Amino acid sequence: MCASPIKIRRLTRVTMQEPGTALLCWGQHSSGQLGLGGIEDEQILSPTSVEFFKGRQIRDIGCGTSHTLVVLKGGTVYSFGNNDNGQLGHDKSCKKPEQISALEAQTIVSTACGAGHSVALTDKGGVLSWGDNTYGQLGRVTADYDAQKVPKLVKFPVPYSIIQVVCGYDHCLALTKDGRVFTWGSNSHGQLGLGGSSSANQTSPCELVSLKGLPVAQIAASGYHSMILSRSGALFGFGKNSFGQLGVSDDKDKHFPMQCKTLRSQRVKYVCCGEDHTVALTEEGGVFTFGAGSYGQLGHNCNNNEFLPRKVFELMGCTVSQIACGRRHTLACVPSSGRIYAFGLGANGQLGNNSVSNRLSPTVIKGTFVAHSTDTDETGAHVVKMLFCGGDQSFAFTSNPKEEISSKDYRIHEESQQIYMLNKEIMQQYCDIPTKGKPSSEQIKELEAMFGSQACLNCSFLKSNGEHYNCTSRKHGLSLDSIRSSFLNLRNAANPFVEEIIHKKLDELIRSLPKSPPDVETLRLHIILPECHLFDEQKYVPTIIVPFAYNILNMDKTPNRVIDLWWGTLEPTYFNRLVKIYKQCVMFMLNCPPSNNDFEIYARQKGLEVCMEFLKKLNTVNDNNGQIVPYDRFYIPELVDKVHIRQDYINWIQQRQNNQTGTLSFCNYPFVFDASAKTLLLQTDAEMQMQFAMDEVHRRNISSMFMPMVDPVNPCLVLFIRRENIVQDTINQLQKQGCADFKKPL
Repeated sequence: MCASPIKIRRLTRVTMQEPGTALLCWGQHSSGQLGLGGIEDEQILSPTSVEFFKGRQIRDIGCGTSHTLVVLKGGTVYSFGNNDNGQLGHDKSCKKPEQISALEAQTIVSTACGAGHSVALTDKGGVLSWGDNTYGQLGRVTADYDAQKVPKLVKFPVPYSIIQVVCGYDHCLALTKDGRVFTWGSNSHGQLGLGGSSSANQTSPCELVSLKGLPVAQIAASGYHSMILSRSGALFGFGKNSFGQLGVSDDKDKHFPMQCKTLRSQRVKYVCCGEDHTVALTEEGGVFTFGAGSYGQLGHNCNNNEFLPRKVFELMGCTVSQIACGRRHTLACVPSSGRIYAFGLGANGQLGNNSVSNRLSPTVIKGTFVAHSTDTDETGAHVVKMLFCGGDQSFAFTSNPKEEISSKDYRIHEESQQIYMLNKEIMQQYCDIPTKGKPSSEQIKELEAMFGSQACLNCSFLKSNGEHYNCTSRKHGLSLDSIRSSFLNLRNAANPFVEEIIHKKLDELIRSLPKSPPDVETLRLHIILPECHLFDEQKYVPTIIVPFAYNILNMDKTPNRVIDLWWGTLEPTYFNRLVKIYKQCVMFMLNCPPSNNDFEIYARQKGLEVCMEFLKKLNTVNDNNGQIVPYDRFYIPELVDKVHIRQDYINWIQQRQNNQTGTLSFCNYPFVFDASAKTLLLQTDAEMQMQFAMDEVHRRNISSMFMPMVDPVNPCLVLFIRRENIVQDTINQLQKQGCADFKKPL
């Protein structure tokens, strides 16, 4: 039986007689995934207008292996293509766009597609899913083989507000407004990032705790691997890695997120994934690719796989602002010139170059594409606003050159798709709440998220102009002036609910901080929090200030070292605040009235020890960095009145002689003693040395009574001085004495 020949449409140019927007498509259409209706052609080799969407404003497009979803600006969703698993969400025509009626009551803002399932994100932060659920990719708790044609909400452990959702072939990732990442579905290659050797599927969303605290900017997935991009350009990948698509220099699958260290310094702003390759877009418009290259989808003029990110040479000199990945092809757009570059597999026309040949390096798609605001009278000219692709289909949402619709820059993330972050403007909103008023439910939710989330704090107060990128042990990327001015402003918030909420969330947050944070970016909050006005309040010593110091002191060696290095770069005014806070803590605990409660006594003792150890750590940093602040800033003059210095010194000597540890002694922290305390210590030491010397002489004299060969020794230092030659006789006699004699009483 002979297969019917595939019909191909060859178009050399696109015509659009009416001004306005258009959706152009090219590539595989065998299942109707281009939305061109019931045409005979199964491959569209050059950009062709989808008439249904002419003049409509498109917000997002999701491309599956063989189906497509289109979201309009108003939130309406249309679908077309393969519907074997109910992934279109309706039973209507598969080859032309049909609205998903079940979503009419929702306002959809974005969508994503897997091999046989679909998800949609609502403006309220909910996620709906439908289609194939074989691996639990719909997040409906129970997995079965029956197609789920009706969109239903994905249930999360807590009703989080979701801001991003993406799909691999059989798995999903979601990012919440407070910076948490959830994964569910197939875990055959570790693409859920949950760790362990198990490849068990997850039928409901599971939090990716291994990256908790990371300020996530974007999530991406395709095929069987997933990528997570941080706010400062750190890229983490997990899942299938047979072709090096994770960029970690080997070909072993990763069940935990692994950092692509090569790109850390490249200021990556956006990432997208193909079936077995990954593409990263940098701040300057450069493109890096890695993974499978057998069809040229990496654009390096060869078909080799790349296990480390490699810059696409052919695109150097161009400022790329949009990238998109299909199954085995890649698109890149340069709006300044109006060009779209394509490379990789072309067997189904997905490169749009009027051919079915593969391209090993970027090739310009021919057509009437022009730059924005181009003065042209050419009929059918198009300005590319957004690029989309997936499977073997490609789309370009365009507008007329004279339309005032700017091209989207994928390097600039939409605010609605970013996690909460603190800044001066947001803090001012809480200062404006009347004293007797109550914050709105939305304000409370926002405040709780910002002060209760490590991720939100870690992406707050970053330096502008990209200076926060490439966060290292020598560079935290924070604007300290902005931090201080913002918290000084928040101090003026008159509403008591504001401080109450902040205190509650910081208390919970600090006690949950890990000993070994996943990345250097997750340490930023340790620089931010001490500037908070609550650290000046004595009533928060046991709940916030002491636990904060305890967490830092108990961190693993590497993160501890990073914090030391960051402290070493602080200006004196910021470093001195740390010293001042914990000096005040010490005095607060010393001034507390006596207690008969054993637990209270232990808590005070432990808190005092933590504060002193923290000051010791600060003092070491201060000394190692050439005295950031004068050494006398560590003095606590009140110690002389609150602590029995003489007895403390005696106990300290005895502990050292007996190799005892565990009891707090201020003599272990001499940097806090001022001149009066040190004078008292020296006097005490001199008296003790004198007493030890006398005791030693008495023991020796007693021994001489039983051992005639041992001469008795005078327990005092005796000097014979002639009145007429006092000075010289004194010098002569002192020169004849040993060290032990000087400790005797005169």
